[in-house]
Amino acid sequence: MDFEERVTGSTEIYKGAIINVEKQSVELPNGQSAFREIVHHSGAVAILALTRDNKIILEKQWRAPAETTTIEIPAGKVDQRDSNFHHAVIRELNEEIRYVPQKVRALYGFYTSVGFSDEYMRLYLATDLEPVKNQLPRDKGEFLEIFEKTLDEAIQMIADGEIRDAKTIMAIQYWQLMQK
Repeated sequence: MDFEERVTGSTEIYKGAIINVEKQSVELPNGQSAFREIVHHSGAVAILALTRDNKIILEKQWRAPAETTTIEIPAGKVDQRDSNFHHAVIRELNEEIRYVPQKVRALYGFYTSVGFSDEYMRLYLATDLEPVKNQLPRDKGEFLEIFEKTLDEAIQMIADGEIRDAKTIMAIQYWQLMQK
């Protein structure tokens, strides 16, 4: 079966600093018409940053869409400051947790919410962390609490509902599989 939808028209709804929103008219595989609301995003990186004593570095911050404080791994969007995804990893680690990794390995990529967004995120493993010599400024309005946890502590935080962020859960589960 052919699942592809054909775009017959589109209207830009919103153009912002982080996202753009578009409303599409589409022809479905059965010939009927429908609408799609799509959030366009430049792409993002997420980083499983492990200390030399094998602890994960986590961040606590307020997230307005969820209207709560969340616990997450370092992450951020790829933007005009970055020449590629790898550069975004180095920049985000400097800005958010004030470390530079000596080793960075791409793990895998995924769509964060394919039902309405084209945001594609790449997960990286960063190790052999050293404190940065020159700190980059954090994003305006970004207030973070940085802390470290062991694998067992991070798994328990997921079980207790303290960690509810998908990319962070995925990274911790990857870390758990690495141990086997």
